Amino acid sequence: METKRVSGKMVGKALETVCAFANTRGGILFLGVEDAQKAQGRDRLYGIDENQEAVDELVRKLETHFLPKIKDIQTLRFSCRLRDGKEGELVLIHVPQSERVHSILDDGTWMRGQASNREMSAEEIAELSYRRGVRSAESEPVDVDFELLETEMWRLYRHGRGLTDTGIQDQLHRIGLARKVDGALRPLCAAVLLFADYPGALLAATGSRADVRVFHYRGNVMEAGETPNLVKPPKTLSGPVYRLIAQTHAYVLDELAEGLTLAASGFRAAHRYPERVIREAITNALIHRDYRLNQDVQVRIFDNRVEVLSPGMFPGRITAATIRTAGSFARNPLIASNLREFPDPPNVDAGEGVRMMFHLMRTGNLYPPQYREWHDPARQSITVTLLNEERPPVWEQVSDWIDRHGPISNGNLRKIAALDTLGASKLLKRWVEQGLLESDPAQGKRNRVYHKPAIEPGGNSVLLSNVPDNNQEIT
Repeated sequence: METKRVSGKMVGKALETVCAFANTRGGILFLGVEDAQKAQGRDRLYGIDENQEAVDELVRKLETHFLPKIKDIQTLRFSCRLRDGKEGELVLIHVPQSERVHSILDDGTWMRGQASNREMSAEEIAELSYRRGVRSAESEPVDVDFELLETEMWRLYRHGRGLTDTGIQDQLHRIGLARKVDGALRPLCAAVLLFADYPGALLAATGSRADVRVFHYRGNVMEAGETPNLVKPPKTLSGPVYRLIAQTHAYVLDELAEGLTLAASGFRAAHRYPERVIREAITNALIHRDYRLNQDVQVRIFDNRVEVLSPGMFPGRITAATIRTAGSFARNPLIASNLREFPDPPNVDAGEGVRMMFHLMRTGNLYPPQYREWHDPARQSITVTLLNEERPPVWEQVSDWIDRHGPISNGNLRKIAALDTLGASKLLKRWVEQGLLESDPAQGKRNRVYHKPAIEPGGNSVLLSNVPDNNQEIT
């Protein structure tokens, strides 16, 4: 949140703040309010009558001075009692995080720091464009011979689309999968991923990877040490995306079909994940991953869960908290759209895959998919975790309670589930171990509360509530 007194110089600085909010994580700008370092309490409330013309100019420029235009900015005027005791008006401007990267007309591209704005460098703009999905590595030309793309997969695709055999260079150019560079035609990265027999090897020179690595572990954790707790050596799978999805799905199902033996008891158990959920998690990881990154997609199989790691961050406005309801955002639209032309395509491309995963896990009385976003510079990735455990009916109530009320305590859980203190403690501990809940270890046991895992370090959830009426104070 930022506050500004209203003056003629305010307009340019306010535009920079709005631009920075949109390019970072969104935010709220109050007009007519002094900076907290210069005044306290009611003494901060100057109102917008100091320069109403500047406010009108800013509101007008919010529509005309951003490239591209920032969508869904909300402006609210409301009355309050000012520092001098008189009635006046303040303006609140709510700026959502954008799916695009925005610049101010004739004034650069801005991002938000901890408490101020700064202009972005060309490198930062490019990085943000890739991260938001505005740009994608799939649309970059690559130095690969076209003859390496004349494969069985290309012939299958060409037959599915009804393309005539006029030469692969001409056909790829016509359908947007090749581009001229310095007068010479070059295939796009998407064409290599779709048709080459070994795209990972061909793209290695660009610093990218395109394979899948499958790790099958004994137990519920990766054990560090000289001898890893792997059931067998890791499996590397490679191939065009269409075939790679099918190969990975088949291999993972074979591993899951073997079942598992619980080490502590010797009890033989089975993995219970719906087949379509496994396939969708793998499909999404390969279609929507960031192909700039020098990382493979990973599938990790444990006794109590399966994890699918997809290189890159969530594109657009999608977050771990909104992925179930936000709809689809294709980071790699060329791959997503052209996969539909193959027989029995792995993706319907209708934005319903994630909802289907949640529905089938719920129908199977399993915990819902757990999405996490990891910002480690060495390995940026999205992880979806599928738990191999039945979901107690109480979890649905607890999840909804936290969404509506915030962190939950042992006492809250006792009331919801009609449990005693020990029973509630065991459930809370189990959910923490599964990664469904987190707690602050600094809190004492008596006052400890539990919340869902943070979306990301420093993530910003903006809550607007109790906007002041005419005679209310701002607190």
